[in-house]
Amino acid sequence: MEHAVHAGGDPNTQLAQLLVGRDTRWWRGHLGKLNLVIVLLLITSMTNGYDVVLWLPSASSLGLFNAIQSIGGIAGLPIAPYLNDYLGRRWTIFIGACIMLIGVAIQTAAQSVGMFIGCRFLIGALWPLVRLSGRPVLITELAFPTHRGPLTSLYNSSWYLGSIVAAWTTFGTFRIPNTWGWRIPSLLQGLPSIFQFCLIMFIPESPRWLVDKGKDEQAIAIITKYHCGGDSSDPLVEFEYNEIKEALRIEKEANRGSSYKALFTTRGNLKRMRVIIAIAFFSQWSGNGIVSYYLNKALDGIGIRSQGQQTLLNGILQIYNYGTAIIGALTVDKAGRRVLFLTSTAGMCASYLMWTVCAALYAQSATNLDANGDPINPNKNAGNGVLAAIFFYYGFYNIAMSPLLVSYTVEILPFRLRSKGLMIMQMCVNASLVFNQYANPIAMAALEWKYYIIYTVWIAFEFVYLFFTVIETKGKDGPLPLEEIAQLFDGKDSADAIAAAGQAGAAGHINPEDATQAYGEEKAYGKDEVEHVDNNRPHELRA
Repeated sequence: MEHAVHAGGDPNTQLAQLLVGRDTRWWRGHLGKLNLVIVLLLITSMTNGYDVVLWLPSASSLGLFNAIQSIGGIAGLPIAPYLNDYLGRRWTIFIGACIMLIGVAIQTAAQSVGMFIGCRFLIGALWPLVRLSGRPVLITELAFPTHRGPLTSLYNSSWYLGSIVAAWTTFGTFRIPNTWGWRIPSLLQGLPSIFQFCLIMFIPESPRWLVDKGKDEQAIAIITKYHCGGDSSDPLVEFEYNEIKEALRIEKEANRGSSYKALFTTRGNLKRMRVIIAIAFFSQWSGNGIVSYYLNKALDGIGIRSQGQQTLLNGILQIYNYGTAIIGALTVDKAGRRVLFLTSTAGMCASYLMWTVCAALYAQSATNLDANGDPINPNKNAGNGVLAAIFFYYGFYNIAMSPLLVSYTVEILPFRLRSKGLMIMQMCVNASLVFNQYANPIAMAALEWKYYIIYTVWIAFEFVYLFFTVIETKGKDGPLPLEEIAQLFDGKDSADAIAAAGQAGAAGHINPEDATQAYGEEKAYGKDEVEHVDNNRPHELRA
């Protein structure tokens, strides 16, 4: 075969050699069709972006109002990974979409603040089925090798699509004098789930999940169709299939179970979890919660108290956030994960220092108040400096903490632990959110601008911690295949075995015992498609 890769050399180089001469632009041909399918998974991340204050309760219940969805998320998290691994990525996504639509319908019909808060708890409990139902996992396991990093990073970045819709919807509806002022934004929260409900069965299943379940031929058919344009003689088919097969074999031989205990029992998994748990807490304990949930209080502190001005600024900020998050997601394979993490934390620390200084100067100038309680001759330059610091801060936050929180987690976890590791990450995120949403309003009321000093010091600690723990997963010649990232955490021996399997596949030497006949294949993919793949595939791949 003209694209065959010979044994030996860096596995990253092997993949690069296989891709020589190919048109791998994301919008062209079969890759464009694959990425269009993945877009459906990306845009539905916007559901979580609605986790904003749509109904403003009294100050006494503000902490509970913001925290209740995260509390519900903690309650619903444990079941999601089991459904994901047992039913597959697609069916769990479908179930999650159905349940989410029910929750949104009940929330929209709420008749009181208490009922609305109860519905937010319910949506929080159901949200893990949506967030962990396979969206990021399926994106990672389905994407073309050179597109995997940016596409998976775009998943969490698409959170801002929901916050943009919510922010601008509330900017328009807060003037409505009746309950539709909050019912309309609440109702729109179900829009992404409607898309998934209608279209999820047009999305292929994860090849890795299919191979793990013994449905090798279905996995090969998907790789052939979506990665190689239907060309079953393409050596990339064998290369990817053999790497998946060998990675799963090594996991089994090494007795790497799929229990939660396995996440904390091997040296490689401990390396993974010390980073995953850290970035989960860092993603919420870097000061972003002040703006995400208490922007009104932060703006009150610099004299911007009009609800119209506050909602307008929130809408502008969310568009800016989405743009900067996209930049971070699209540069993960060029800049590298480690560079983005360190640049992000260093920039956030500098921004918070600026924020703290400007907030202090404004507070000192606003001690004298008029009869309406507004400051007399405040330092407007300092107030504008706080606004600028907020935008600077989010620019740095969004290049790493937004895109890499999910994508770095799923790419460094082995297949059998991917869903459970993602659940642990999300559990830590929810726990940190609950803490923040109770602590932030109390601390801001007691310390005012001095509270920002705590975050400045903490973010400096984050930089030091990530400097010593984050391992770069970007290869020298381009993105590493998903299975070969294992060598960075589990050692070189496992990577060599996987690389050898990939080399054999690239040369067309797949063990016929490794490819089993898949039952129900005609029903899943269509008789014509299966016959086309089988009749044109090299004899080593036939059952």
